Amino acid sequence: MALKAGIIGLPNAGKSTLMNALACTDAEASNYPFCTIESNMGIVTVPDKRLDELAELLNPKEVIPSTITFVDIAGLVKGASAGEGLGNKFLHFIREVDLLVHVLRIFHDETVSHVHGRIDPMDDLEVVETELFLADIDRVDKRIEKERGRAKAVRKSERKDLALLEEIRQLLSDKQKIDPERYPKHGREILTGLNLLTVKPVIYVLNTDEETGQETERAVKRLQSAGMGEGVFTISARLEYELTSLPDEERKEYLEELDLGRGALERFVLKCHQMLGLIRYYTRSGGKLQAWSIPTGTAAPEAAGRIHSDMEEGFIRAKVIRYRDLLECGSEERVREQGLLKTEGHDYIINDGDIIEYLFSG
Repeated sequence: MALKAGIIGLPNAGKSTLMNALACTDAEASNYPFCTIESNMGIVTVPDKRLDELAELLNPKEVIPSTITFVDIAGLVKGASAGEGLGNKFLHFIREVDLLVHVLRIFHDETVSHVHGRIDPMDDLEVVETELFLADIDRVDKRIEKERGRAKAVRKSERKDLALLEEIRQLLSDKQKIDPERYPKHGREILTGLNLLTVKPVIYVLNTDEETGQETERAVKRLQSAGMGEGVFTISARLEYELTSLPDEERKEYLEELDLGRGALERFVLKCHQMLGLIRYYTRSGGKLQAWSIPTGTAAPEAAGRIHSDMEEGFIRAKVIRYRDLLECGSEERVREQGLLKTEGHDYIINDGDIIEYLFSG
């Protein structure tokens, strides 16, 4: 499953700096609007202690972690939904991602201009979200126009899609985010087809100075009071980028000295994984140990299909070992002896930490 997170926000919010820190890339980060005029991409490994432990126990020839692709998208400005700045081009990039990483500027730096001349993360949030809502309204309007043309040829009782689209448009006009889960299956299918920007999960990244203070605390509380608490993450993108240039041991010592544990970047990547509602499971084949990220509640055949479509079509059964059982037993042989290797069929729901061997025809 190719996972994509799009880094969005106003110009000079620190998006490219965060991208550089995450992926150790060299995206240009300069003091002028639209410095990023092409979308930069970087593939980032999802930190996985279980994978490290399994690799040590199983000694595979190759270890392949789960990854998230981050896309650094040019800064949006007021009027982007109508094509202002580089709006339309980059709204297209946003539609292609699974998760939005909305960078809000808290840091103060006289050498880095702000498009509005002041630091106010809530105002910045309002500008960007307004453009996302306007872009979604435009998309729904086009679909409504098509549906009205079709509705003329069908009975009134068959115009349910039009009524649903008009309901969605009203919610968007009121700046209400839509929860697909409140709709029946057909409604969810329509929303999937629309691929609305404002439906995507969001992490709100407060990009701070190196030392967070009362201003950051106030911003966190304001976001929490607006119902965004679960998705708020605080980081100093500049500090994290500087840390990536240090040797591993020196960086580790620095983090320990500041009692920062894993470091903000690792915690941030794990937060992205969590916001996407994903779990990880593992496969071993041909000397490879590989981690796979899938949505919670995925059945075994569908999970196999994310590796290759032939595996889903020809799915027979899955041999399942729990990660903890393998570590405690020390070998697959001991797992078998203890009766802890299970054979599961089409209805089996993959659990976080499962180690799976698929049996399939074809």
